[in-house]
Amino acid sequence: MAIQNLKPDVYSVGSRDWDRRLFDSLIPLPDGTSYNAYLIKGSEKTALIDSVDPVKSSELLDNLKKIGVKKLDYLISNHAEQDHSGAIPDVLASFPETMVVTNEKCKSFLMDHLLIPAEKFITVKDGETISLGNKTLEFVLTPWVHWPETMVTHLREDKILFTCDFFGSHLATSDLYVKEEPLVLENAKRYYAEIMMPFRTIIKKNIKKVEALEFDMIAPSHGPVFDKPKVILDAYKDWISDRVENVVILAYVSMHESTEKMAGYLTDLLIDRGIKVKPFNLIETDLGELAMSLVDAATIVLGTPTVLVGPHPAAVYAATLVNALRPKTRFATVIGSFGWAGQAVETIQKNMSNLKLEYLEPVLSKGHPKKSDYDALEKLADEIAKKHKTLDN
Repeated sequence: MAIQNLKPDVYSVGSRDWDRRLFDSLIPLPDGTSYNAYLIKGSEKTALIDSVDPVKSSELLDNLKKIGVKKLDYLISNHAEQDHSGAIPDVLASFPETMVVTNEKCKSFLMDHLLIPAEKFITVKDGETISLGNKTLEFVLTPWVHWPETMVTHLREDKILFTCDFFGSHLATSDLYVKEEPLVLENAKRYYAEIMMPFRTIIKKNIKKVEALEFDMIAPSHGPVFDKPKVILDAYKDWISDRVENVVILAYVSMHESTEKMAGYLTDLLIDRGIKVKPFNLIETDLGELAMSLVDAATIVLGTPTVLVGPHPAAVYAATLVNALRPKTRFATVIGSFGWAGQAVETIQKNMSNLKLEYLEPVLSKGHPKKSDYDALEKLADEIAKKHKTLDN
């Protein structure tokens, strides 16, 4: 990654991962990602904000060499996850005088995950500062912005907020700053859905906390820098709000076309009633797209055949994912088919127990859907339309 200058003596020195397509062996990365690290040269001290994924460690060290860093006083660790902390041991090996600055909980995580010895740490509390001479770093704890130890670093004089995962986006781009706003916001929404959405209630408090700081730039550790912070702040405020849209997520899996026919029929019924529908065939779905669609959808419909006596494993997985992400979705139901008997509905509902949902009457056909089943789907579509008219948007 080329070295880029944010402000005088403030540099982006991290790495872009153009070809990475899967994160944590779970999350698809259609546009790659970046591991942003930032070097700050003060009149007396020098600090590095976060590091990079260990596979990109050499790029970070090369960039520090190109800038001419002879001594690195501090390495600020805002978050202990390895895509930001994994190169810390290599940095410490190259700059043995460097002290790792972080909060007490993050220190514990870094010692556990990276075996960094206790004597290499300086721990800070909420609101504490470190002087680099003519530049001041202020540390603000933002717990449960993804992990319990997360914090942000505020460079007071230059009005930059270094937020690590907070406000990030998995996007590899040559732009230092946000240029293609719709593309960046789409990736930021996907990132929020996959990483942040389970903690949206706590994020509300942390956004108020960081907004009390004075900054004109947000520099996350994934994706481009927001030189117009209001763009991402407003987007987050919408995503974490209780507002839902006139949207139905219809996630289904089908073995012998019965459930697929029901899903297609219901999709058309909902469209006829003025409802936006987003169908997802769970065998082919990008789970990141599904997660992103859940951010503001009012209703989720899970379609599944009955396998033995329960839902299809793909439907179980989808329900488990929804349960973990905890979207603000208000209504849910199940459609599908069965051969002789089963507990598909009960299992799906149990697997989404974290959500505060109103369950609508399910529609299950015995074998191939018949007129009575299609009539039941008509009633379901009417009920969903009725519920959506009550949305307080």
